Amino acid sequence: MICPNCEYEYVDSVINCPDCKIGLVAIDEFERKLTHHSDWLVIYTSSDQIEMEMLKANLAGANIEALILSQKDSSYPAVGDLAVIKLLVKKTDVSDATEIINDINSKSE
Repeated sequence: MICPNCEYEYVDSVINCPDCKIGLVAIDEFERKLTHHSDWLVIYTSSDQIEMEMLKANLAGANIEALILSQKDSSYPAVGDLAVIKLLVKKTDVSDATEIINDINSKSE
């Protein structure tokens, strides 16, 4: 058994985490809910942080979880903004997310 909050493991006879005061779960159940990098795909890139935040908000409105990976480095002096920002969604949501983003982009043209 494992605490889903502090991730401390306990013997099977313990049912609640004494520190977190929440119920323990089986280790295999806990591991099935973990997020792995292989579960995510980049579906959109941009250099505009605001655009990415707005796309993420639109996807959240459709119950699609999204992550923004920014590689901006303000310590590197350069003219202009050369950083690439990536929008990632779970592989199972790629089709729906891509359709939403394409619809948003077609209306802004």
